[in-house]
Amino acid sequence: MRGEGPALGRAGIWAGDLDSCSVADVREAAAAIEDAGYGALWFPETTGREAMAQAGILLSATRRIAVAAGAADIYARDAVTTAAGQRTHDEAFPGRFLLGLWESHPSLAEDVRGHRFGSPCETMRAYLDAMDAASAGPPPTGALPRRVLAALGLDLLALARERAWGAHPLGMPVEHTRNARAVLGPDALLAVTQLVILDPGRSGSADLARSYAAALLPNRRDLLKDLGFEDVDALGDRLVDALVVRGPAGDIAHRVEEHLDAGADHVALFVLTDTPAIPPVRQWRALAPAVLG
Repeated sequence: MRGEGPALGRAGIWAGDLDSCSVADVREAAAAIEDAGYGALWFPETTGREAMAQAGILLSATRRIAVAAGAADIYARDAVTTAAGQRTHDEAFPGRFLLGLWESHPSLAEDVRGHRFGSPCETMRAYLDAMDAASAGPPPTGALPRRVLAALGLDLLALARERAWGAHPLGMPVEHTRNARAVLGPDALLAVTQLVILDPGRSGSADLARSYAAALLPNRRDLLKDLGFEDVDALGDRLVDALVVRGPAGDIAHRVEEHLDAGADHVALFVLTDTPAIPPVRQWRALAPAVLG
């Protein structure tokens, strides 16, 4: 793994639906991910639990695994509060918390949180400046804790290279991983999240894959076109398969290897099911032997 920071391992889990679960189920899910041997547990922040509070629940429910707030919304807290929260978790759980910052969506920033949505790259840069200048909160116990940016476009990837440990793209094809590594250079962390469906017969998951692929399009349409995917809105089979890999564990492990070969340091799996309110513990356990190597 490049640089010093939480030990993520080669594969982790993106637990994208934990806000649908009770806190008791969240704790059990975190323990199950750790017990299966994964190196990191990633989670988002949208309209459910606040990211720093959720991180505290997950860190307290586990013993060794890295917990990554993969998409902490920069409109959810001011930068001073985020810096204080990050340092608090780093002090309480040394080497286990990773902060990932996300530039949000206009609807979340304005309609939900009551802010004015700004230019993503410039707003993120100003947020990082304010975090670095923050004097409130607990003092750092050593080197400043690591952060990553949930970056997709070239501008945010470049900012991640300049001002963070690295980048965390979610829901993009292997071609994007290769381009992201080229932008980040050889030394930055590149941790990607791949959407997957464990379906050994590939018989009952096509509609589920297509629905999740469609949900990814609004923020990725132009990027996917630049990667050579034509008629993106038609959601052809090639595009859906690139965004959501479905099949037996071996097929999913092969996609993990493709991302690693393209320059990723770590691949988190977002396991999709028809019952998102129920943590897919069985699938996490079934995939572990294949993807952890």
